[in-house]
Amino acid sequence: MTPDVTAEDIHAAALQYVRKVSGFRAPAAHNSQVFEQAVAAVAQATAELLAGLEVRGAVRPA
Repeated sequence: MTPDVTAEDIHAAALQYVRKVSGFRAPAAHNSQVFEQAVAAVAQATAELLAGLEVRGAVRPA
């Protein structure tokens, strides 16, 4: 993962995405589980993306 992106940044971005596509700022109680699952899935996909990116010319930690 790029060093300037934290787990909190990833979660915040995932939450913003799920809110945007669902149209809900906060889900109703009966939708909260699926909402949180979506946030977790988007955060995981984002972390995997960032971990797999190769920035040319960047020095990778040993």
